[in-house]
This record gives sequence, structure tokens and C-alpha cells, in this order.
Amino acid sequence: MYSHILIPVALDHEGAAARKIATARHLLAPGGRITLLTVLEDIPGFVAEFVTVSAENHLSNRVKERLEAIAATEEGVETAVVKGKAGVQICSYASENAVDLIVVSAQSPDARGYALGSTAARAARRAPCSVFILR
Repeated sequence: MYSHILIPVALDHEGAAARKIATARHLLAPGGRITLLTVLEDIPGFVAEFVTVSAENHLSNRVKERLEAIAATEEGVETAVVKGKAGVQICSYASENAVDLIVVSAQSPDARGYALGSTAARAARRAPCSVFILR
């Protein structure tokens, strides 16, 4: 059983969150906790020059609200939003917050996935803890 389970949530695939949370609940130790994490990619410089408002803060707040809406349906689920590359930041967050299991989902591999690597694959390679990959 695991005491702190991290579930990365890509908001364009938030429908998978319920399945990941259900899986995490089966693996969670009594008194353990679950954290939903969304990683915001940095805005490229060539795009940032065309943004006139503080889009970063506004976007972070909107993403946090959506993530909290997902967590609101589940008792005792925490949320966090960080910036950077998903495959790196998921593992960094896990290391800094004593996470002992990461639950990710992955689509069936294809040529693009092997050439570019998926977030799930990056997390599995770099994680400081166990990684449970749902297909």
C-alpha cells in the first residue's frame, strides 16, 4: 500500500482522471493521500511577445480551478499546478513531496510515441518511485 500517490492530469484528457483516481484508491494505504498534478508548459518566446495580459497567472488560476473541480468529486484529494516540461516536473514533484507511487495513463504506443516519447514513458524512466501505467 502507498502513502502518497501522485496522479498527473492533462486537462485535455481529464476524462481519464476518474479511472486513475479509482485505481489509486485501491492502492492507497489507510490515511494516505492522493494529489492531482497538472503541469503547464512554458509559453514560447515567439508567442509571449503577442500576449498583452498576464496570461501566465490567469491561465494558472483557471487550470487550478478546473483541477479542483475534478478533485471536488473525490474526498481527500489534493491538487497542485506546476510549470515546466511534464515528464520532468512530474518526477521532480514526486521527489520533493515524498510521493511513493505515480499513476499515469498511456495510449497504445505507435511510431510517434516511440520517436517522441510520451509523458508516461518519461515519468517511468525518471521517477524516484514506482509508476503504475494504465492503458
